[in-house]
Amino acid sequence: MSTQITAEQVKNLRDQTGVSVMQCRNALIEAEGDLEKALIILKGKSSGIAVKKADRDAKNGIVLVREKDNKGIIVTLHSETDFLVKNEDFINLANKLADIAINDGLSVLNEKSPDMINEIIQKTGEKIILGNISEINGNVLGSYVHNNKSAVIVALSESDKDVAKDVAMHIAAMKPVYTTMEDVTDNDKTKVIEVFEKEVAESDKPEDIKKKMLDGKINTYFKEQTLMEQAFIKNPNITIKQLLSDNKTTLSGFIRESVE
Repeated sequence: MSTQITAEQVKNLRDQTGVSVMQCRNALIEAEGDLEKALIILKGKSSGIAVKKADRDAKNGIVLVREKDNKGIIVTLHSETDFLVKNEDFINLANKLADIAINDGLSVLNEKSPDMINEIIQKTGEKIILGNISEINGNVLGSYVHNNKSAVIVALSESDKDVAKDVAMHIAAMKPVYTTMEDVTDNDKTKVIEVFEKEVAESDKPEDIKKKMLDGKINTYFKEQTLMEQAFIKNPNITIKQLLSDNKTTLSGFIRESVE
């Protein structure tokens, strides 16, 4: 004789898991009405659901920033659709993962995250992936998050958080490829020279002028791609290098993550 499952039992299980009524009822039937066994059954099935969705893209998502005791962390959580990014369960999951990362460390996060993620996969029916986790340490940290889609944390040797935040905002907007001109490799230079040589070659200017044009284009290109040489977005009359110098500080480093 089959076990009779009541609506109250289904509601109780659904309140604890958030999964569909049918999933709850089937789990309770399989568990012969035992709530704890039904929870175990659903938890076990959630991993299976996650595996079935493994071949689907998860290019959307959000980035979150956490700072504590001179340590900064950016946590990226990917979703299958942009619609899920606005889902309360997804947002709560991302915040919980970020809190674990900053408070307990990455090893604990890696241990706990699969079950936490699979639970929300089961509730939402979408693929969810824990993305990059970036960490930085520094005396002065400042961060900037744009629409929960891109985030930057900057570490400075001295000065205040406002300056660090301004630099982080600049990096988020300008997306520099290099930090200093010393970071530009010979291979990078060769590729850029090849591009601009073709442009200059089409000019009818004398060769000495062409040489100056080429040098100017190359220098301008790398300055626009290099953080320290870029014009500060809040005051284009100064470079980031000058901004840091004026505030008697140096850049210790920065991290940047994006789901855009």
